[in-house]
Amino acid sequence: MILWLLLVLNVAIFTSSLCMLFLLKKDLYQKLKAQLEPLFSDLNHKISKQNSDHHIQLMEHLQDTLQKGRSENLQFISQNLSSMREQLQGQMKELNQSLDKQMQHISDRVDQRLNQGFEKTNQTFHDIIKRLALIDQAQEKMTALSHQVVDLNSVLNDKQSRGAFGEVQLSALIDNMIPKKHYALQSTLSNNMRADCIIYLPKPTGNMVIDSKFPLEPYHLIKQAKDESALKEAKRLFKQSIKKHIQDIQSKYILPPETADGAMMFIPSESIFAEIHAHHPELVELSHQKRVWLVSPSTMMAILTTIRAVIKDDATREQVDIIQQHLKALSKDFSRFGVRMDALARHIKQAHEDVDQVHISAKKIHQHFDHIEKVELDTKPQILENITQED
Repeated sequence: MILWLLLVLNVAIFTSSLCMLFLLKKDLYQKLKAQLEPLFSDLNHKISKQNSDHHIQLMEHLQDTLQKGRSENLQFISQNLSSMREQLQGQMKELNQSLDKQMQHISDRVDQRLNQGFEKTNQTFHDIIKRLALIDQAQEKMTALSHQVVDLNSVLNDKQSRGAFGEVQLSALIDNMIPKKHYALQSTLSNNMRADCIIYLPKPTGNMVIDSKFPLEPYHLIKQAKDESALKEAKRLFKQSIKKHIQDIQSKYILPPETADGAMMFIPSESIFAEIHAHHPELVELSHQKRVWLVSPSTMMAILTTIRAVIKDDATREQVDIIQQHLKALSKDFSRFGVRMDALARHIKQAHEDVDQVHISAKKIHQHFDHIEKVELDTKPQILENITQED
């Protein structure tokens, strides 16, 4: 408690001391200010007067200097402007010349590019005209093709015309593969049935009948079916049509021994052929049972290639005796050729020896001419004797 009292007392003493010092400082400041104000006023007056005189002199000096510098600067600027004007005129002249050259060069390049562009444009127009002409030709061909397709559809829609189409296609395939004497078109059998084609094969196969069938209408029904019931009915009609064709061929064109024990049913459409093998295996099995082989244009080519090889092999066997006779005659001629070749070899050998002797004689004659050129005949008479002895 005593310490707190002492502390408060000390703070009060320090505060009173500060207040007394502040009052003394303020009083001293007032006294100094009162003494210094007259001195500062007098000093400012003197300085202002001196500065005014000096300022006037300085302004006069500066005015003279500026006037003189202005004249010199005007003269210097005038000289520089004249020099710069001449330089600018020269640069402008060079710049105009350079611009003229560049403009001429640009004009030439533009003309060249324009000419090239015109040439390319003309060429493009010509190409476009040619292509338009080709397009017109293609359009005409497409129009003609569309007419042909319409005609083909009209042909295929008629049952009789459709049968003729299959027969013509079959005839074209056989004409390209089989010799004419080995087949017959529209041939009549002993039962008065006319076959589209009969191929005459060697025994034991016998004559093979090929009949063309084109069941297009039931196939179209399958492709045009819109619901399950329509599709089922179309497939039934398709199977019924194919079965009827197989049975007809089996009953009409398989007549052993007049014909082979099997026949071929030619289907001119690959799509119908694929439909049978892909979705109707029972029809394929039925054809095997009835020994009626189903063929399309592509498979017919392979079969005809095999038939052609069989016919060629049979013809070769029939001509074996003639071939053997020719081989014997060839053997005799070859023996005679060997004898004559030996005689020719002997003659060639003798001719070779004669040629060697001729070369020797030619060499000796050449030596004679060499001696004559060297004038050795009168100085050495023994040379002739030696040559005579050598001969």
